[in-house]
Amino acid sequence: MVWASDDGSSDQTREILRRYQGSWGEHKLQIVEGPRSGFVANFLHLLALDAINADYFAFSDQDDLWHPEKLSAAVLALSAYPSDEYLLYGSRTCLIDEQGQDLGWSPNFARKPAFANALVQSIAGGNTLVFNAAARQLLAQSRPQAPLVTHDWWAYLVVTACGGRMIYDPIPRVDYRQHRLNLVGMNVGLLPTIRRIAMLLAGYFKLANDQNIHALSAVRAQLTNPSLGVLEAFEVARSSSSLWVRGAALWKSGVYRQTWIGQAGLWFALIFRRL
Repeated sequence: MVWASDDGSSDQTREILRRYQGSWGEHKLQIVEGPRSGFVANFLHLLALDAINADYFAFSDQDDLWHPEKLSAAVLALSAYPSDEYLLYGSRTCLIDEQGQDLGWSPNFARKPAFANALVQSIAGGNTLVFNAAARQLLAQSRPQAPLVTHDWWAYLVVTACGGRMIYDPIPRVDYRQHRLNLVGMNVGLLPTIRRIAMLLAGYFKLANDQNIHALSAVRAQLTNPSLGVLEAFEVARSSSSLWVRGAALWKSGVYRQTWIGQAGLWFALIFRRL
């Protein structure tokens, strides 16, 4: 079953959806009105609709291409664990240009997914995410009113913070289209690296952490004790006026990014109060 939330599109999206609905039938495609508050709010609004019931759920961006085995691979990975656990799956992506030409693969993140990583990094795009009913219920109940950076980062944060499991697939399962209108684009290569350094210096990383931590306050009571320990140490690392205290707190927190360059950037952000 496909649910499409039209968030006030100004092109032919609604007409295209109606044509598909006429061909497939309403039992296969439902169209709803989005909240018109940005793409994150649109995804979370759809996520929380009571009318949607299933064992597994997946986000789908409109201009990316799923590989034929994307859902079966995700369900196979998720079904290896008890269904009452909060389970989230995500994968690497194949990067393509506007004409569908290959641009390479997204990075392969080898370190274990965990809350200590989720606090400072999103490792799987929303177009790759698949999650079980328990995780869907958790995400729907924890939907914050405060702004979020992205829905995929929020999913990784909440699931791991509350004791759930993130499964990362190193095999790409989606063709991720790159174009000038990307809200979030590729993160490999020299130019994206330079852009991210500039964003860090401009305070974007700090603002993202501000938003995520503020949103987590709404579900703080549901965090596991280890997650609370990580979060409290990270908050000291961000707020202390003493560099030594900040450094010790970051070390104690165990917070990490997936690559050595990312980890170096994390400590750089700590030193210059951009964490």
